[in-house]
Amino acid sequence: IGGALTGIVLALPLVVSAVKSMQMAAKTRTSLSQDEMPIRLLYIGVSLAAVLLMVIAYLSVEEMGLLRGTVMALLGTVWIWVAGVVLSECIGRTNWSPLSGMTLIAVTILIIISSGMGDKAAIISSIMVGAAACVAMAQATDLMMDLKTGYLVGAIPRRQQIAQFMGTWLGPILVMILIFVLHKAYTLGSERLPAPQGTVLASMISGILGGDVPVQKYLAGAGMGALLSASGVGGLGILVGLGFYLPFHIVLTYTIGTVLRLLSDWKLGKQWSEGVGVPVAAGLIVGEALVGVGFALYYVIAGAMGSA
Repeated sequence: IGGALTGIVLALPLVVSAVKSMQMAAKTRTSLSQDEMPIRLLYIGVSLAAVLLMVIAYLSVEEMGLLRGTVMALLGTVWIWVAGVVLSECIGRTNWSPLSGMTLIAVTILIIISSGMGDKAAIISSIMVGAAACVAMAQATDLMMDLKTGYLVGAIPRRQQIAQFMGTWLGPILVMILIFVLHKAYTLGSERLPAPQGTVLASMISGILGGDVPVQKYLAGAGMGALLSASGVGGLGILVGLGFYLPFHIVLTYTIGTVLRLLSDWKLGKQWSEGVGVPVAAGLIVGEALVGVGFALYYVIAGAMGSA
């Protein structure tokens, strides 16, 4: 969280620059601006998203009043916009984005607003609105990566944006189905299907609602993350934090992959690493994921047939 907050502070000039660029794009009629979708669509989308977030918050639990739901929706929308600009700038310039830290901050703000409704109601409403904010911020980083790649190959931004908007609904549906299948087969949070980020979020929520938040530890970690992020190495604070709470076997494999990349750059050259090593590594990731989902489907189907 400290690393993410420091990233926001350091990115404030980028946020101001992005706002000015949006205003200039709305006023000018250059050939470049004609390649983009109209800026009015962005403002319409933000307004509709705020209304939708308010409806989600209001209908999430019975204890949620209209005023509290409106406040949660407005803060969620503002945070999506600010974090979206920061994440887009980060991914566009460095291929790295502090999405986890931004999501943790968003849920922390929402859980504080929803406190007083009861623990269960506060958790449900905060997680629902926070999940919507997380998906929106992830879409911002994904779109920026697509636009960055398209710029390098000469693609038309308008077509990329239309394709992105047409396909955004499919990803969350598929992910929810896959998460359900994996949970039925392995159980989320178990040794076979660890959920380190979810565990951190759950402990933070329980601490806030239970009144036993280890403030000194959070402040110490936030301070260390801020100092590491301000050191000039992008994302260092968040990377160190991930190394602390991720399972050891994940950190170990990350380390092995990093060492292999350094060795390949040194011995075979960066061109070989980019042209051969990266595609092979991507295949390893996709292949393991597909095999894991396949085993999960097998276990779910076998369990259903056995119980029948």
